[in-house]
Amino acid sequence: MVGDSGDPYALPTSYPLSGHSPVATAFRTGAPQWLGPAELAADDVLVPATTPVPEDGRPAGAPPAEVSVGVLPLGGDPHRLGCLVVVEPTAEAFDADRRQLLELHADQVAAGLEAVAARMMARTEHRSLLGPGLDTLRGGAFTLVLHTGRMAADTRVLELFGIPPQEFDRRVETLLERTAPDDIPALMSIVEPGGVPVAAQQLSFRIRRPNGELRWLTLRCRVLVGADGMPERMLGVVADASYLRPSADEVSLVQRLSAALAGATTVRDVSRAVVATLRTPLSAGRVAVAELEADRLVVTLLHPPEPEYWPETWQAEWRSEWPDASCHALPTLESVLRGGHVAVWPTGAELEPGLAGIGPGGLAVLPLPSEGRIVGVCLIGWETEHRFGPEERSLLTATAGLVGQALVRAHALDAGHELATMLQRSLLPRKLPELAGGVAAVRYLPATMGLEVGGDWYDVIPLSDGHVALVIGDVEGHSAGAATIMGQMRTAIRAYAVEGHPPDVVIAHANRLLLGMETDLFATCCYVDLDMEEGLAWFVRAGHLPPLLRYPDGSTEEMTVEGGPPLGVAADGEFPLTEVGLTPGTVVVLLTDGLAESASLPLEDGMRRVREVLGAADPADAGRLADDLLGSAKRRDDDVAVLVLRYDGMRVRPTRARWAVWRLPDAVMHARRFTARTLRTWGVTEEMDVALLVVSELVTNAIAHTQGEVQLDLTLAADRLRVAVNDASPRAPVKPTSVDWEATGGRGLLLVEAVSTSWGSVPLSGGKQVWSEIGLQPGERLGAADG
Repeated sequence: MVGDSGDPYALPTSYPLSGHSPVATAFRTGAPQWLGPAELAADDVLVPATTPVPEDGRPAGAPPAEVSVGVLPLGGDPHRLGCLVVVEPTAEAFDADRRQLLELHADQVAAGLEAVAARMMARTEHRSLLGPGLDTLRGGAFTLVLHTGRMAADTRVLELFGIPPQEFDRRVETLLERTAPDDIPALMSIVEPGGVPVAAQQLSFRIRRPNGELRWLTLRCRVLVGADGMPERMLGVVADASYLRPSADEVSLVQRLSAALAGATTVRDVSRAVVATLRTPLSAGRVAVAELEADRLVVTLLHPPEPEYWPETWQAEWRSEWPDASCHALPTLESVLRGGHVAVWPTGAELEPGLAGIGPGGLAVLPLPSEGRIVGVCLIGWETEHRFGPEERSLLTATAGLVGQALVRAHALDAGHELATMLQRSLLPRKLPELAGGVAAVRYLPATMGLEVGGDWYDVIPLSDGHVALVIGDVEGHSAGAATIMGQMRTAIRAYAVEGHPPDVVIAHANRLLLGMETDLFATCCYVDLDMEEGLAWFVRAGHLPPLLRYPDGSTEEMTVEGGPPLGVAADGEFPLTEVGLTPGTVVVLLTDGLAESASLPLEDGMRRVREVLGAADPADAGRLADDLLGSAKRRDDDVAVLVLRYDGMRVRPTRARWAVWRLPDAVMHARRFTARTLRTWGVTEEMDVALLVVSELVTNAIAHTQGEVQLDLTLAADRLRVAVNDASPRAPVKPTSVDWEATGGRGLLLVEAVSTSWGSVPLSGGKQVWSEIGLQPGERLGAADG
């Protein structure tokens, strides 16, 4: 009994469970009973007290004239604890709000009784749960109007917060000022406009009383929505939760979990942090973390990960790495998620097959809340008998809130990283070309800190005459603007390189292009033009890190390459060339600063580390070497791009010959004579007539339709002969769709197409090149070596 109204009628000391009293009915059915004077006249809820009859003359044994009684069950099926009986000396005392507040208060009392019982069991005490200590579970009620922030709170709420009633201004901010700053977001998330209000919510939070004392309180509340579906009012009960205050070990555990979750950027990282932090301290045998998507559980991590450790129903849903099960197949789990409270089952509890095998010694189900909804669940199972104390319940509740918020944040980061990576990779080459005389490999990793896409890029560009261009660069910043500039710069440098410009001219053109763009961003770049036949490389550096070389003997070198300013900084910037000769077996490494520098790693130390890894790596596999350079770092402050080329040299070098065509009436004849003489020297005889026909048509078209210099190039490589004619006109040749029988021209390109294995045209600096490749007969190339 708590309270004394002085009424001559009181509550009996006991009620038979088999009786027909409202108390027994509420206990058996689990439904609250609300009784007014009329209902009380027919029931034995109240009995005459031993106190004298007052002067108003009401006879002993008659029902009270102005009394209301509420009977609320404590606890749920199958472990009902008892009933809470509330007597009010007023008729119709329980309106809708009052009933909901009393239901919340009943939940608070039930939770307190469970905690006290668990504590006594842990201490092997055997005594009644009732007594003076039960009064500490008494909570205070409040009503909050959400759109105004005005609230009505009883004296118990103000007492818990340490606010004198006469000083309370009915503003919710006054209470929030006493709340620990770290716990305010969890309180505010209950009434987020985008959240979906649930029937009842609970959480624990800390306040700082005026004397400096840090106190734990527990809040149980219901959010009522208006006609528009938006939260309108909150009804709540606040009670002291000091009996659930965690120990120093549990506080450190929560701190470790918070630190681990702060660095988790993916859903899998969050799950790993939960398992690594909780499994050993709790001595748990199994831990499962799953996201809630619609009515399905998408498991993100299991420990142990082997299927045989989990129930057969889970194994049947093992479609990929982890199972994917419907909540409807686990009704107990579904009801816990709907209620939103941590639930525990001791040894021997009757559970459906999908849950029974997870924790033979005890099972805890932690709904993971965030922003007013349940986003996932964590299952913790014990192999041997496990006793759940109140402190552990508090710990599980606190960790559930942390994990739920981290899961939502990681899910958003996953989506953002997926979008950023997709954008980044769409602007980078999908695959690298096959190179004669070398093997190239690239690796790119986006930053794990933040959601913005980076500006790192790379490219491998095959050029004419056996040359290849290697490009790596980095646009300032991490944003969509940086990625856009990156895509434009990569395209521009590729276009300038294919046109045949020297490396310094390519970078100078790119610099002027970036200066002309409407952006304040700049870019760094390293460009290498490598002659795969001769092994000569020309390096140009625009504010970028110098390239690294690994020689065949395993020694490494940071090349000294005279550099120019970053692109987009100076209009008159100069970009000098540095020439280096490469021997077969040399590895060229181009990298961005994200690999060698971070907030905790100076650039000099990072470059030294990269060189050490490069020297110890096996160059036989260029892809594995690139992986070794990346290392295993999971947290990256910046994007990382690495381009590796192993130069092997060409065992059979192409044979080349060049002829400048003079604009004379017999120019075609001289070109044919040069071709015939060259092919006889090379030992090419079977395809001589075809080659002469192609030369005649291409040279004729160049002289007839263009102005300026015309040049004929012949290249013999492997089983193909390449005929190329360069001219000064940028217009590409157009093959006619049809030729009239009476026409005297227009058949040249048709003939070239008919006799060539392949043909085409490419733009060059100040003109174009029209080329044709002719397949040679087997054995026809044998005389080339002698030639």
